[in-house]
Order: sequence, then structure tokens, then C-alpha cells
Amino acid sequence: MMTCWPPSDALSARRGYHNRSEAVRDILRDALNQDPASPESRRGYAVLSYVYEHEKRELASRLVATQHHHHDLSVATLHVHISHDDCLEIAVLKGDMAEVQHFADDVIAQRGVRHGHLQCLADD
Repeated sequence: MMTCWPPSDALSARRGYHNRSEAVRDILRDALNQDPASPESRRGYAVLSYVYEHEKRELASRLVATQHHHHDLSVATLHVHISHDDCLEIAVLKGDMAEVQHFADDVIAQRGVRHGHLQCLADD
């Protein structure tokens, strides 16, 4: 999602938009997809990424337990060792967006988890 507002013509051109209206459309679409307070139950895909300290007391076990508890949401998980102490995990999720948000909140709230981010793509 773009972070500058209003989108400049240079940014719009760099990202391949023909005009600012197209950039604004995508910014709004991203914002609506990220809104967990949808009035109706939506389904879709999401990507949850986070960094955690693998040596943090029982953290790896707690994360695995959380993932197994929500196994029905998981499509795939990528695990990367980014340093001696830290791991990056990227989980592709599919299901009810409220459940996906709940799962992401559980993971990101764990002590020792940093840089947690959920990117949602609701089915239209």
C-alpha cells in the first residue's frame, strides 16, 4: 500500500498508473481490504509476516501450537533464518477474515514477536 498522500504524479507514473485517480482507487481498495470491522463475514486470502527470536523462552513452541490450533486457515508457511537469533516467518492464510485477523493478533501479540504485519485480500 502506498504511504504518501496525496499520491504524486511522479509516484503514479513510477508505479504504472495512468493518472492519480487510479492510484487513489488502489489506496482505497487496500484500506478496505485491511478493515477487519467489515459488517458482513468476508472470506479471502492473507499474508502474515513476522520476525521472532527463536531462543525466546517457549516462543517457538507457542507459535507452533497457535498455528496448529488454526490449521484450517493455513495454506503454506515459509521459515527463514535471518540471523543467529532471529527467524522470519511468512504464512499464507485462507478463510474467514475475522478468523484470520484473530489468528494474526494471537501471533503478533506473543512476547518476542516483532515486525508483525497482516496483508489481507478479501474475495470480491
